[in-house]
Amino acid sequence: MLDSVNQTPSDGLERLCKPREHFISAAPLPGIERMEALFFGNMFAPHRHDTYALGITMQGVQTFNYRGSSCASQPGNVIILHPDEVHDGGAGTEDGLRYRMLYLEPSLLRQGLGTDTASLPFVSDPVIADSQLAATLASMLAHLDEDVDPLLIDQFISDIATGLARHTKNSMKPIGFLALERMERARQYLEDNFDRPVQSAELEEVTGLDRYRLIRQFRACFGTTPYRYLIMRRLQKARILISLRQPMVDIAGDTGFADQSHLNRHFKRAFGITPGRWAELTCEKSH
Repeated sequence: MLDSVNQTPSDGLERLCKPREHFISAAPLPGIERMEALFFGNMFAPHRHDTYALGITMQGVQTFNYRGSSCASQPGNVIILHPDEVHDGGAGTEDGLRYRMLYLEPSLLRQGLGTDTASLPFVSDPVIADSQLAATLASMLAHLDEDVDPLLIDQFISDIATGLARHTKNSMKPIGFLALERMERARQYLEDNFDRPVQSAELEEVTGLDRYRLIRQFRACFGTTPYRYLIMRRLQKARILISLRQPMVDIAGDTGFADQSHLNRHFKRAFGITPGRWAELTCEKSH
């Protein structure tokens, strides 16, 4: 399975992209984003996601700073970056870098763990050699231009939860009572109202918890705060509109940002690259 990831993308995808540098985004799945990047030099400024970022280096050397250390990944290695952890990214050699990455929402990973009280898995080493975990990732990353069977998605979530738990050095201990149903209501409320300011009082009414307990519970469940979750939903929508070549000023208004500079600031903080540069390197996927 891993061999199929290391193959060159299909001619159809290649024709859509610039000859040297590109980002390719697969069709979105619930709670999962998949992409391929090929570039030269340093690409990403320090940024952070609200998802797990799980990937495979395919060609070149993948370099990044993470949790106070300089890291490098060779072809075939698995990369594991945790929600809300600041990192950057670039090509470690003049030959450039090609990799594929999957972004997994913590809410899905929690479902795959099969328990309501265990903490989310934390893998301290961001670069590991694990052929089994690489094969699990390859099941979702090998063919970005194809539809994914729903049963495969469910199997992937289960297998990736098992694989990450296997590399967690400290046992995944219970973290006390989690108001999971209430936090899911808060998460869904943010999803439904991403394009406008949401007040803490609204989430208090939705969950029945005071705002400070709510923040602690939300972070324990989903690896980030309600505010950052809301911002990331706006930015995900912005990326879709960018791929459709909508004007940036319209995108800012349609996704709840005050203006284009507000969008630019948050976009670079989340993805390490400006919206304009993202537009240059992405290709609108077609079937």
